[in-house]
Amino acid sequence: MKRELLTAEQLESLSTELPHWDVVSNGLERTFEFGDFVKAFSFMSAVALHAERLAHHPEWSNVYGTVRVRLATHDLGGISGLDVAMAELIEDLVGA
Repeated sequence: MKRELLTAEQLESLSTELPHWDVVSNGLERTFEFGDFVKAFSFMSAVALHAERLAHHPEWSNVYGTVRVRLATHDLGGISGLDVAMAELIEDLVGA
């Protein structure tokens, strides 16, 4: 998990590696739909534990059962290997 910006080729390959994520304005974005608020909040709590361990925190919003996640390495100004690692952890959590 490198703290370096991804190259153009690496960004292009993300559509295969992380098919549910979109590259938007120098970040990775995905929306998750859960059955209710408790499930959505439980997901966010699980992600928060990983985020704290990695010292890499998502931008996100939650409305009832919907959670929108955006990952970006702000101090580098784009998407790094850290964002990819975080997206992969999130995918493991939701079983995608």
